[in-house]
Amino acid sequence: MDVEIRRAGPADVATLSRLSAETFAATFGDIYLSRDLEAYLNSAYTKEKSRRELSDPETAVWLAERGGVAVGYIHVGRCDLPHPEVTPSCGELKRVYLTPAAQGGGIGSRLMDEGLAWLLRDGPRRIWLGVWSGNRAAQRLYARQGFERVGEYYFNVGEARDREFIMRRD
Repeated sequence: MDVEIRRAGPADVATLSRLSAETFAATFGDIYLSRDLEAYLNSAYTKEKSRRELSDPETAVWLAERGGVAVGYIHVGRCDLPHPEVTPSCGELKRVYLTPAAQGGGIGSRLMDEGLAWLLRDGPRRIWLGVWSGNRAAQRLYARQGFERVGEYYFNVGEARDREFIMRRD
């Protein structure tokens, strides 16, 4: 079945909130204590937060849908990563997630193409992303897209602290 990539809008708040929590839990659920995962999911992927993201003109979200069902997404916007070289003109790939069944078929690359094109729509600029230090598959995908590791920081999931790599593409 073909996958359609489309820009998400205000009508997609519930879908984005659900898909964000579902894909994060599927990707990382086995590395956290259940209380940490639950606390994070209940704060990071609320409908209100999705509503703000979808209404912010400085961010964009694309959904990948198979048979009308969302199986992945990308969220891009201005860069908020803690690195001394980040400037207001920098862009960020904030999240790229797919359901387990949708992984490995090129959907992630297609989403990346959409997100990067949007970030570069006004011309060249630095693009950043943060990725969990243990997510080697994502790091390989980003390296294929021209990103290099330039720093690290810690990201909290409940009371857990994860070492994250900061990657940049000039």
